[in-house]
Amino acid sequence: MSADTRLTALVSGRVQGVGFRWWTRCRALELGLVGQAANLPDGRVRVSAEGPRASCEQLMELLRGPDTPGSVDDVQARYDAAEGGFTGFVER
Repeated sequence: MSADTRLTALVSGRVQGVGFRWWTRCRALELGLVGQAANLPDGRVRVSAEGPRASCEQLMELLRGPDTPGSVDDVQARYDAAEGGFTGFVER
């Protein structure tokens, strides 16, 4: 796997306590991505994922799509060079 891109997405809405991080982990693993989904104190979830740019973009489409658990109001995304350091995809 060529981990050349890092997606950092801040997801707001009703995304904590509804299985959102678990769902995100499943979708990321299906796409061959590594990273994490973490609850933030302000109620958002931060998704950090690394892998091929096309796979990161597919994950973004899924995060913005209608099939997420809970209710997503907004997703702010940034793409950067991969930093490494992830093993698998974890929920935090």
